[in-house]
Amino acid sequence: MAFRPIRRFGDPVLRMAAEPVTVFDQRLRSIVADLLDTVDAPGHAGVAAPQIGVGVRVFSYRVDGEIGYVVNPEVVELSDEVEDDVEACLSLPGLGFETRRAQHAVVRGVNADNEPVTVSGSGLMARCLQHETDHLDGMVYIQRLDPERRREAYRQVREQSWFWQ
Repeated sequence: MAFRPIRRFGDPVLRMAAEPVTVFDQRLRSIVADLLDTVDAPGHAGVAAPQIGVGVRVFSYRVDGEIGYVVNPEVVELSDEVEDDVEACLSLPGLGFETRRAQHAVVRGVNADNEPVTVSGSGLMARCLQHETDHLDGMVYIQRLDPERRREAYRQVREQSWFWQ
């Protein structure tokens, strides 16, 4: 359908929990198509519907050549093994901060036809699944940082030219 612009940190849609999808119709298929077109751009690993201004529980991903989406995702498994690694977000362009995430994640949901879907992965895929599900819960990754890192992240956000646009 169309590449959609990404909402930036500070936009209220990013702070609100997305509504579960209950109607599986052409509108949903259009949202999914837009998410897939948007995530297919260079440098994009995942895009959640709130990032394109739509408050429903859907995200797309593109990691290691694998492209897909999940409607109404739930994280059903996280490994005990965690790792700090630099994480970034399209809604916070130009910034990246060490963020602790589980090294393996499993997400269950459905597709646009309301058929079951399970996506699992380790490393970047696990980070993406957790990150995008957070967006659907109204959370941006810098909210997960420890207090000292979070203060520094918010300071850097305030210094960005895009923050006041």
